[in-house]
Amino acid sequence: MRAAGILLCAGSSQRMGFDKLLTPIAGQETALKRSAEILIAGGCDCLIAPADEEKRAYLTSLDLPVPLYFVRGGETRQGSVYNALKGARDQAGLSLEDVAVIHDGARCFVTPQVVAKTIQSAREEGSGIAASPMTDTVIARNEGAISLVDRTSLIRMQTPQSFRLGQILRAHELVKNPAATDDCSLYLAAGWVPTFVEGGANNFKLTTPEDFSMAKQLLNAPCRMGTGFDTHVFAEDRKLILGGVEVPYEKGLLGHSDADVLLHAIMDALLGAAALGDIGKHFPDTDRAYKNINSGILLKRVGEQIAREGYQIVNLDATVIAQRPKLAPFIPRMREKIASILEIPLSCVNVKATTTEKMNDEGRGLCISAQAAAVIR
Repeated sequence: MRAAGILLCAGSSQRMGFDKLLTPIAGQETALKRSAEILIAGGCDCLIAPADEEKRAYLTSLDLPVPLYFVRGGETRQGSVYNALKGARDQAGLSLEDVAVIHDGARCFVTPQVVAKTIQSAREEGSGIAASPMTDTVIARNEGAISLVDRTSLIRMQTPQSFRLGQILRAHELVKNPAATDDCSLYLAAGWVPTFVEGGANNFKLTTPEDFSMAKQLLNAPCRMGTGFDTHVFAEDRKLILGGVEVPYEKGLLGHSDADVLLHAIMDALLGAAALGDIGKHFPDTDRAYKNINSGILLKRVGEQIAREGYQIVNLDATVIAQRPKLAPFIPRMREKIASILEIPLSCVNVKATTTEKMNDEGRGLCISAQAAAVIR
């Protein structure tokens, strides 16, 4: 099943007073760039954007790693979404069983993990709607009468909202509601029961200047840095796995796990940034459960632990130190694999390779080493 990200960006930002999608937040990335990259990191293999000429030019300039399609914005939100859904079918070539991931470009703090969960829910249940529980006390006022509302039955609707393409297209054709503010309401009115996924407290929409100020505070939150280093010797009859990618070579690396020296260094850097120890503490080589284990599984666990501690990965930079084999052709796949495992944008991952000019154990072809730095917020 494919997944197309419907990136809604046709609005005029009237309530904000400036273009909230194209204005860098805290001097950093724009909301539109963040949202596009998060959709891709969460599993969207193409993007369809109802956008004006300025936003089309901007999105094109980002050189995103997936196909990008544009459609005409509608007079209403529903019109824009419907045009994009038809674009997913007619331009991007999605089948009616594939998934449409509808997301407001102004919700730029959703995580790739949430995007991925909505896609998975849509594949299994037909829909996956990001939402969060209501935590405030809620009072209803009706012609002077005031009553307390049971908040346990209330949820806040968010995006992304993911659906089987055929179902949400049909919902848009059956239910004409120009005032609709989301697609779940159309899906529900068409007779389908939505499935909800926890969206997170920071998945707010940039609507007012106060929202933009809060976004600046989030991006200006203190960062923490960690470093990691690992080395493994060569051994016969072992596959050479680096960055989750099998590299053709006459030898592999010796270790209790698959000896992926690059992922090990990255894990130690992440754990160090969050002051959570090292991989030896979390995955000891005395535990048979980790014998020959895929290090990508361990990296995913580390990423989940970082998220549970309340951190977001800002950047990873790693260097593989090896005289041979030549690794340059494999680095793009390594970056993609690491970004996919951690569910972060590809732009947050950098991998380099260097030699020691035939000096030291790496230069003599006895081992491969890797070092990494991680920044988390």
